[in-house]
Amino acid sequence: MVVSRMGLPSRSGIGIGVSQHQKWCSFSSLGAQELKIAPRSPWQNPYVERLIGTLRRECLDHVVVLNDTHLRHVLHAYLAYYHGARTPLALDKDAPEPRRVEPPDRGQIVATPLVGGLHHRDSRRAA
Repeated sequence: MVVSRMGLPSRSGIGIGVSQHQKWCSFSSLGAQELKIAPRSPWQNPYVERLIGTLRRECLDHVVVLNDTHLRHVLHAYLAYYHGARTPLALDKDAPEPRRVEPPDRGQIVATPLVGGLHHRDSRRAA
């Protein structure tokens, strides 16, 4: 894998459209230079390794993927959960897309299944 100094994956132009390739070439005009990393060297690309590890631990280890269409569906559902409902410690247990505080008089807490029931989001619903 080839990675730019800005941490963006590099592509040689194979398999991508001309306009996307032109957009990628514009990164070089910003002063980005490509760095080649050694194969099987996770310490050289920690951001991608962290993403792959999170996807594997929190999602893919618990799902049997049937085909590439199913994999895309599962990953889209997980990313919607990740940005909308997951509460990381770095954000003081708030989701990246913040939600308002629901007072106790709004009803009982109900768990809404997300990512095919793998994860849940709690909210209050009137009885």
